Amino acid sequence: MNEFEWLRQTRALREPVTPRRDLWSGIDAALDGVDTTKTTAPVPRRALRQPQNWLIAASFVGLSLFAGSLAVHLRDRTLANATATTAPDMGRWRPNDPRLAGAAVELDAANMELKQAIEQSPHSPALQRLLNRTQKQQAQLRQMEHQAG
Repeated sequence: MNEFEWLRQTRALREPVTPRRDLWSGIDAALDGVDTTKTTAPVPRRALRQPQNWLIAASFVGLSLFAGSLAVHLRDRTLANATATTAPDMGRWRPNDPRLAGAAVELDAANMELKQAIEQSPHSPALQRLLNRTQKQQAQLRQMEHQAG
């Protein structure tokens, strides 16, 4: 079967199809044939309520577990952000030469972002190489400022 035959068959699916026989006569006969005198025994209310109670209890447990794990996750994230913002700016270097200040800011930002990425993926050699390269560039920038006076 090639692509053209598939397209022809899919186009044929868009067209309305009439049933081979009239379905309403069978539905009408089935509705007329229903015996309304036959009644079923009522289901006790307790039997209906028990599965619902279990479902409510299970959903409450699941919701509690989800809320607890979300609270722990948010607490850990808040603690991590608090320690990151309260850490002293000891590692930041601000050159006196305004021509080097922009590069120093960019390298500091890259260094900080790489450290955060390494916290998330500590065994990544690519991130470690980037961090080493960034620190090397910072050292070169400090050396350039020292040479410039």
